[in-house]
Amino acid sequence: MTSILLPSGTRLEKYTPRGPSRALATRRDAPRTRRSYAAAHVVADPLASTDPVLDPVVDWDATLAFRHHLWDLGLGVAEAMDTAQRGMGLPPARVRELIERSCREAASRGAPIACGAGTDDLPDDRPVTLGEIERSYLRQCRWIEDAGGQAVLMASRALCRTARSAEDYLSVYSTVLGSLTRPAILHWLGDMFDPRLGGYWGTRDLDAAADTVVRLVSENAPAVDGVKVSLLDAGREVALRRRLPAPATVFTGDDFNYPELIKGDDRGHSDALLGAFDAIAPLASEALALLDEGDADGFDRVLAPTVPLSRAIFEAPTYHYKTGIVFLAYLRGFQPHFVMLGGHQGARSLNHLSRLFRLADEAGLIEDTELAAGRMLTVLAAAGIDGRSGA
Repeated sequence: MTSILLPSGTRLEKYTPRGPSRALATRRDAPRTRRSYAAAHVVADPLASTDPVLDPVVDWDATLAFRHHLWDLGLGVAEAMDTAQRGMGLPPARVRELIERSCREAASRGAPIACGAGTDDLPDDRPVTLGEIERSYLRQCRWIEDAGGQAVLMASRALCRTARSAEDYLSVYSTVLGSLTRPAILHWLGDMFDPRLGGYWGTRDLDAAADTVVRLVSENAPAVDGVKVSLLDAGREVALRRRLPAPATVFTGDDFNYPELIKGDDRGHSDALLGAFDAIAPLASEALALLDEGDADGFDRVLAPTVPLSRAIFEAPTYHYKTGIVFLAYLRGFQPHFVMLGGHQGARSLNHLSRLFRLADEAGLIEDTELAAGRMLTVLAAAGIDGRSGA
């Protein structure tokens, strides 16, 4: 195997990728005991001649091919979510196209898909009203339902900026939920993922915010499928899970603690809607299959090596996690380049990317070690570093 020199602090250290101990599956049936979605990333077109920040272009073939990879593994796709660079690179004008293209692909194979409905088509440079926010949500929900998808009501920067109380949130969400033709998933996204969402649900007191979420679900029970919780706080998620009225479920968005939350306890479990599943899809799929068979120890054994990798991908500043997701897709051969919408491939340091390389290899996710090592050398060379061990 090829050895390479990887940054470690201010030094270069020799590293030899070992590859997985067994071949990774490429096809599995959907899990039976847990509902599981991978929030999928978008592949940029590196040959586009438009401004890469103001008008980035999507490589649709590569983007949709990756969704088929997830479906092949039995996972659902969570489309047009944060992982797809919503609010950080994906232009609002491309959101509808992404949703409609992916929903067509999902329909062609009867695969599960849930899509983010937000308010990112509203202007940031002037105040907006609660009515405008409602109409924006409704507009995007209509795109999703017309395309055959399920709506995920994403946290809204505009609502966070405009609302003056928990009652404003309850009013907007209740209006939107009341207009849908199928139950939606709510998304409680912590400000570690988006600093502009601080104080969501009308308060910075997370206990009071949880009260509002429970009230919202209780008052709109037929219209709520579940709540995706992305707070990186396992105890708080479990507490909310135990308070939600049936049949609503919690979809864990906790990329730090997902194994314990998905496995659950004698009082219940979380389903999954995770950006981490984009990066660890084959192992996530294998672990869920073992859980279906009642093999909780096997589930733990498969997922345990992925946790250090996921925690590194999502470390602070957490909102730059998309860089690690795309970097791993590049290393593993799912796209031919490490270019992101808006130039966000530069959002993480070489030390960070080198650590992800090691952790992904240790987790058993890098099958083609020669390809991955060659691509890592290219990333290093772009920064003027010769990573060839024999140089």
